[in-house]
Amino acid sequence: QVRMVESGGGLVQSGGSLRLSCTASRDIFIINSMGWYRQPPGKQREFVASINSGEWTSYADSVKGRFTISRDSATNTATLQMNSLKPEDTAVYYCAASGRQFTANGGTPPYWGQGTQVTVSS
Repeated sequence: QVRMVESGGGLVQSGGSLRLSCTASRDIFIINSMGWYRQPPGKQREFVASINSGEWTSYADSVKGRFTISRDSATNTATLQMNSLKPEDTAVYYCAASGRQFTANGGTPPYWGQGTQVTVSS
């Protein structure tokens, strides 16, 4: 079983920045991809960004150019730097991991963090 521990999030004004971090426990399998999804109020969960073991990244169109995902494979830690935040970025953000790749084009990770709230005020 993979345990995911998230940190970061909070309240920020429009145009501000936040950083999310996520560490996956080391278990018996090798993690291929790590990333984030988010669930805005009253909406379905949606893909935000992912990074695979080769550090190839994938982003939702809505965050391209504003969010940057990075990864430290030695510690199984992924970081999501969120800049130029908008009120529509308000959501619960969930860290995810998989032994397979998941991207904006598909794939469903089996391991999830507990979620962290990001609120952007206008």
